[in-house]
Amino acid sequence: MLVFVAGAAVAGCGGAPAPPPFRVVADNKLLMQSVIDPSADFVWDSVKTIITKDKTEEIRPHTNEEWLAVRNAAVALTESGNLLMMAPRAKDGGDWMKLSQELINTGEAAIRAIDAKNADRLFTVGGDIYEACSSCHRQYMEAIVNANK
Repeated sequence: MLVFVAGAAVAGCGGAPAPPPFRVVADNKLLMQSVIDPSADFVWDSVKTIITKDKTEEIRPHTNEEWLAVRNAAVALTESGNLLMMAPRAKDGGDWMKLSQELINTGEAAIRAIDAKNADRLFTVGGDIYEACSSCHRQYMEAIVNANK
């Protein structure tokens, strides 16, 4: 019995390594300006219809390189949901986390649509991403802007 207790104590002391020393460089505003907004805009602009009096233009990724560029933007957008959950960016443990997770969920849906090269699905998911962003902005935008002044 003594050997078991001693073994458990030793295992508890030297077990898992310490977590990596994260150092947040960008506050929420800078993260939005430099990563989230440009990535979301790239995804949204990748599939659209432009109607003028002379013609209708369907914008879609066509080449593997175009799909890859959209995918890279979707991955950056999706991973930003995780970055928003890190202290000191996280505003609370409730709605902030749920809304950040929604960004991840909708971003993953975009990645799946891109991997399937399904532009129509990507267009629909783009609306879901917009709603996820808008929901967070409605609840937190004023607090974020004021905190970063």
